Amino acid sequence: MASLTPISQSQYVFRKAHLKPLQAPIANFGSDFIPNSISLQFRLATCSRMIKSPLKATVVSATTAEKPKRRYPGEAKGFVEEMRFVAMKLHTRDQAKEGEKETKEPEERPVSKWEPSIEGYLRFLVDSKLVYDTLEGIVEKAAFPFYAEFINTGLERSEALAKDLEWFKEQGHVIPEPSSPGVTYAEYLMELSEKDPQAFICHFYNIYFAHTAGGRMIGKKVAEMILNKKELEFYKWDGDLSQLLQSVKDKLNKVAESWTREEKNHCLEETEKSFKHSGDILRLVLS
Repeated sequence: MASLTPISQSQYVFRKAHLKPLQAPIANFGSDFIPNSISLQFRLATCSRMIKSPLKATVVSATTAEKPKRRYPGEAKGFVEEMRFVAMKLHTRDQAKEGEKETKEPEERPVSKWEPSIEGYLRFLVDSKLVYDTLEGIVEKAAFPFYAEFINTGLERSEALAKDLEWFKEQGHVIPEPSSPGVTYAEYLMELSEKDPQAFICHFYNIYFAHTAGGRMIGKKVAEMILNKKELEFYKWDGDLSQLLQSVKDKLNKVAESWTREEKNHCLEETEKSFKHSGDILRLVLS
């Protein structure tokens, strides 16, 4: 905001110029030689010179007060990078080098210290399938037109999880019904998708992209511990995964280009809720 001081100074000078008589008298050559109009012009010109400097200072003050546009972390690379930056901060130092969160929950400890069970892992897979079923159904229904951009991205997991659960059934395991964490999250995603698209996209991004990174690492470690190193379909993708991810990144960035800064910030603010719900489901592995 421009400084008010120069403006008040200019007003003060302007009043003084009118109220205080000029100290040096003007030579009297007679009214016939110097018309009244010329005398008036002389006085106005004198006042103009007296207030010129303060007015100029006001303009300079307004210019120097302007602040450069704020740049958000990752903004120069696109909105996906902004989402990634916020998500990384919510990891622990054991989970990511950029993490700032203290380790509090059991699932936040290094996976090497976990004690998973097949029963708990099955509950995790069942609840995860419910969430992915919900995500895939939402984009197909497309309550907002841009949701349709994310149909058949190659990152879908519902079909792969169905195959994994069938394999467990063939091994003699009882497949449980979805539990509270999965049901609660699926309902929340449905609600968001219909009235808050920016918040929904935050969850969409974090669910799919987290699974391709930390999710894969967890799957590998758990398989070594309780599945004799079997690789589940949940952790396999058709085609080059890096290319699939890049394609979805490009689409997410394109969609976010039409959002206001406030809408983008609202999306970023939803990250913590995304982590909470996903964490509740991941904790089932240790149940």
